[in-house]
Amino acid sequence: MKIKNNLLDKKVIQQFVSLMAIIELLLSLILIFIDIPQNYKIGFGIVFSVILIIIYIIIWILSNKIMDINITINNSKVEIKYGDIFEESGKKVIAFNEYFDTCVDDNIINSQSINGQFILNNITDVDEFDKLISQKLSERNKKPIIERNRKIGKKEKFNLGTMIKYNKDFLLMSFTRFNANNCAELSMQEYITCLIEMWNELDILYSQDTIVIPLLGSGTTRFKDYKISEQELLELILWTFKISKIKFTYPSKLIIVIHPSLMDKINLYKIKEEYKYVI
Repeated sequence: MKIKNNLLDKKVIQQFVSLMAIIELLLSLILIFIDIPQNYKIGFGIVFSVILIIIYIIIWILSNKIMDINITINNSKVEIKYGDIFEESGKKVIAFNEYFDTCVDDNIINSQSINGQFILNNITDVDEFDKLISQKLSERNKKPIIERNRKIGKKEKFNLGTMIKYNKDFLLMSFTRFNANNCAELSMQEYITCLIEMWNELDILYSQDTIVIPLLGSGTTRFKDYKISEQELLELILWTFKISKIKFTYPSKLIIVIHPSLMDKINLYKIKEEYKYVI
């Protein structure tokens, strides 16, 4: 277990103090009716202190082992967990590049990425899939920019955050820029703008279904002007969701699925405590 919160972490202490206040209140009520003999008070105090220390250590250990949390933002339920996005129920957001390329060749699309796995495991006829993407984009009046000088891949690119439905289980979204070397990249401003547009699109397309998204930006995407941690990516996703004012009406909710390989880089306890009193 990697130590994400130190023994004297401020939020751990705050949680312990809150719990201790409840324990002291209950103990005070009990002692109204029960009188502890004088010769037992020192022993009782020692036992009580040991119990409090054990409770504190348990809180601290659990803060470093949290696997999933549930919080509320804009009156919407948000679940954050480790796992495989393809095993989740609900509409799953799959991030493509700005061209909606579909060539899984470990050059344009990495076969191990979520994008690559989606195509390899769900698409049998890529040509027909390309036609369907174009049709869906046209139906939503999404206007492309033509890049005639692009040598590999498609030549029509779309604004970041552009989204279309693909059957009842998936939403496909343009997420990354592609440079001349076919490397996925984003500036921090583009990332935030894309997230805000994503929430706008989901507000239109989610159809009262639960929405499932990965930790966007944590894969092969390169950030041009900023070195950002996976924890900061998660915090930005939640912050843009909060300012978007989008609401997922019960029983639908937002699920953010984080790959288990990032477990040591994400502090879910910190997120849980930060959003404890957010509605």
